[in-house]
Amino acid sequence: MAKNKPAPSGKVVVIGTSAGGLNALKTLINQLQEDFPAPILVVQHISADATGSVLLDLLNKQTNIHCEHAVNGEILKNGHLYLAPSDHHLMISDDQKILVTKGAQENRSRPAIDPLFRSAAVVFGSNVIGILLTGYLDDGTAGMIAIKRCGGTCIVQDPADAEYPDMPANAIKQVDVDFCLPLMEMGGLLYQLLAVKPEKRKPIPQDIMIEAKIAKRVLSDLPAVNSLGDQVPFNCPGCGGVLWKVDKGPLTRYRCHTGHAYTAQALIAEQTLKIEETMWTALRMFEERRNLLTTFAKEQSGAIKKSALERAELSQVHIDRIKAILLADDKGTAQDTPT
Repeated sequence: MAKNKPAPSGKVVVIGTSAGGLNALKTLINQLQEDFPAPILVVQHISADATGSVLLDLLNKQTNIHCEHAVNGEILKNGHLYLAPSDHHLMISDDQKILVTKGAQENRSRPAIDPLFRSAAVVFGSNVIGILLTGYLDDGTAGMIAIKRCGGTCIVQDPADAEYPDMPANAIKQVDVDFCLPLMEMGGLLYQLLAVKPEKRKPIPQDIMIEAKIAKRVLSDLPAVNSLGDQVPFNCPGCGGVLWKVDKGPLTRYRCHTGHAYTAQALIAEQTLKIEETMWTALRMFEERRNLLTTFAKEQSGAIKKSALERAELSQVHIDRIKAILLADDKGTAQDTPT
């Protein structure tokens, strides 16, 4: 049967989604038949402690496509859907096999969409079809840019049709996508695109190849990252290392030499999270200091007691200031809710 045939030198479909992805994937995959003429690889943002089994069970019960968790080293087969395991990146190796790694987070996520899209663009070039569905923030936009630059086809869910429109809307702003349409129209479009004879590979831009190698943990050194852009005076929230601003393409992005990567939106969101964690730690320490000074003052008299109480009062001033910051309603960052 067609679904059991490997897909060397053919075409591949890669899909990225986040919040609202379960319903979106169900709607899309329901339109495909058992003999779908390409493998499908999917990154759905999920928390590290989730299994993804709910999504797979739902898809296998209601669709004709065979859906399974991606396993490192497996050969890609037509008519199969491979879902990224939780807390692992899903990519395609140079010999067109499944690559599952525990690499650094990209855009605060693992699995992340950009590494899959980028690796597919490098391996399949103009014969990759990338689809970006509902979700928060802008993971997938850089991957879409890579697919476009390598000659592949970019499909984005119409933001008006998306449960969470941020991801498709951000991609449309940065990429000249080939198709923007509702979910119910994607199945027919995929069959039309896959009916076209595979194209000859085009040269892959060097910077995309370097980033793909970094994500696959094949390459991780300073000269490689230096070739992508210039160092900036920001630290990586993931490891504390230096960040480089990637100046290839229209999207502002940052990455460190260990593999963490961020769009500007993702970097701001992650820095906000780290700041909040630091503020809570500082609040706890100041409260402990105030309590210790207050207890100490009860056992003292004279100047020592007065000094301890003054320092306890100063600690309370800092406590009040930190609480005011933590209680402030910061609406400038949208947190991505795992699905």
